[in-house]
Amino acid sequence: MTFDVTIPVLNEEATLEQQVLILHAFLKKNYPPGADQWRIVIADNGSKDRTFEIARSLQARHPEIVPLTVPRRGVGLALKTSWSQSQADIVGYMDLDLATDLPHFPEAYDAIANHGYDLVYGTRLHPKSKVIGRTLKREITSRMFNFILKTYLNVSFSDGMCGFKWLRREVYPPLHEAGAVSDGWFFSTELLTIAEWKHLKILELPVKWTDDVTSSRVKIGPLAKQYLQAMRVLKEKKK
Repeated sequence: MTFDVTIPVLNEEATLEQQVLILHAFLKKNYPPGADQWRIVIADNGSKDRTFEIARSLQARHPEIVPLTVPRRGVGLALKTSWSQSQADIVGYMDLDLATDLPHFPEAYDAIANHGYDLVYGTRLHPKSKVIGRTLKREITSRMFNFILKTYLNVSFSDGMCGFKWLRREVYPPLHEAGAVSDGWFFSTELLTIAEWKHLKILELPVKWTDDVTSSRVKIGPLAKQYLQAMRVLKEKKK
């Protein structure tokens, strides 16, 4: 099965080439590119630095790397733009910092390609997960958010925010039509929520995850407020 790995980026000139080449080397080793089986889509959210220029340079050397311009900022918008244009059998995303250990990707691919799963998501909150370098504040915030999410939206998945999710491309349009529409970070949680409401076959994948606190731009307070508002909107769609 073919697959696209989308990486949303914003002003990442300092680390883009290094990180994308790490991912490219890993995929090339595990999935030889000769059969056009995969692409790395760099979805640029309106960078003001040399991010897109670097992405174009990477494409010139490695045709499996595809730069994509997103009309305005937003992680959800970047994923929607990439996936709506994709022709791959499997679509998904990971963060540029590669916080989720790369060997988990073949596990996710195998679950969809060979075991009939519709969606696979990484979780940092499973007893078998290994989380490195995460601050106590972020750990408590994550657990509180997921508890509220499970209670308020009546879902059972353990980690709605982990930046490591994969799905059969054919199930994306129905999920989008049913309410997975956020332009922001909440989009990935919408995907999981609606997929569970629709009784799709979902695999929870415990992961090794390394927190890169120095590169994180996430502001917990404003993000929590946005999430709570988005939860209310999503719950209304279920009625």
